[in-house]
Amino acid sequence: MKPLTRQDLMSLETYAEQRPSFRNRVIEHKKNRRVDIGPNLSLYFEDRLTIQYQVQEMLRIEKIFEAAAIQEELDAYNPLIPDGNNLKATAMLEFEDVDMRRQRLAELIGLEHRVWLQVSGHDKVFAFANEDLERSSEEKTSAVHFLRFELTPEMITGLRNGAAWSFGSDHERYREQVTVSSQTRESLLHDLG
Repeated sequence: MKPLTRQDLMSLETYAEQRPSFRNRVIEHKKNRRVDIGPNLSLYFEDRLTIQYQVQEMLRIEKIFEAAAIQEELDAYNPLIPDGNNLKATAMLEFEDVDMRRQRLAELIGLEHRVWLQVSGHDKVFAFANEDLERSSEEKTSAVHFLRFELTPEMITGLRNGAAWSFGSDHERYREQVTVSSQTRESLLHDLG
């Protein structure tokens, strides 16, 4: 997928007019771009449309209209767009209870490095986590991580030919696995090649 440029973005005025319909389009698009790995870990897969929405929202909230500042936002968000042989996701560890969240984040240090995807007939592919900055400490992991999964051409071909596809975690305190639904599979295949 091509990175976003200033020409791909709406002006603040145009975005204000089109925001409700654009937002609804993005919400509908995102429905098939989420993979829940067990009860507390969700992967939200990014693509050009989801990132455009995030940039447009940042520009609107911050009232950014100068070219250099717009470019800074694009430079910050474009790395989250997949480039044809990978998938990029925001991983969220979600716990409703604040005390439980604090305890579990302390127990799950390093989980972001133990999240994987697997195409049937191939080895697991572990995510590259938080390439922009470290989000964990010795005391706890963060509730939000940015992951990149690199796939080989053979894996992509296998997926296009119907190979089973699963995601999981093999962290000692969070061992979960899930098979990708057909709707999510179809959506994520658009990110590959």
